[in-house]
Amino acid sequence: MPTIQEINRELADKIVIQAQGDPRAFGGKFVGLANGQIVIATDDLDELDRRLGQAEPDAARTYIVEIGLDTSKVHEIWSPQQMLARALAGSDRVSNE
Repeated sequence: MPTIQEINRELADKIVIQAQGDPRAFGGKFVGLANGQIVIATDDLDELDRRLGQAEPDAARTYIVEIGLDTSKVHEIWSPQQMLARALAGSDRVSNE
């Protein structure tokens, strides 16, 4: 028996394939899934979070897919602390003329 995460992932894969064939289907939107069903398609992340939370309070039973995201590229996510540390590490390379 597949888990809810597996069911959500399978549905997400189907949605991505559908959107590749017809970009108007969900183009440029985030699609929120809960318990193997589409809950919302929106470009508003606050609304996505609110509606998913209403549909399923347990975040482990939800899934979000961004339609149109180029998954062939690596997307790095930095916390503010990581950005500051990186900036400070590079500051000693700046010459003082």
